[in-house]
Amino acid sequence: MEPVEESRAPHKIQKHDLPQDEEGQLTIDVWQTPDEIVVQAIVGGVKLEDLDVEVTHDMVTLRGKRERQKEISGNDYFYQELYWGAFSRSILLPQEIDADEAEATMKNGLLTISLPKLDKARISKLKVKNE
Repeated sequence: MEPVEESRAPHKIQKHDLPQDEEGQLTIDVWQTPDEIVVQAIVGGVKLEDLDVEVTHDMVTLRGKRERQKEISGNDYFYQELYWGAFSRSILLPQEIDADEAEATMKNGLLTISLPKLDKARISKLKVKNE
């Protein structure tokens, strides 16, 4: 067997890790229907217990971590593009939502958050009490 010429040898790809104190940022899709705002993010490889979703009336924050199952020496990689470690993303919503009615589901690594819109046209009548 002939030795592989250096120009034909596989090229090693440099690792692109963030510094220890920084977090990765999830990519997201956000859209609306007449009744709700929907946020989706790919979170494949993240365990449910490592995923945190916080919702307020005008913001959604996603936090979590993706842990590597097996440590591999950097010299053994040909490509290393996946992000491993902590991540977060905060999304300022375009209108207020009902945080108490929000729901989050994960299927096949796709996180979907359904955020019912508050009906600003709805009028609540208060009964005036006599003191």
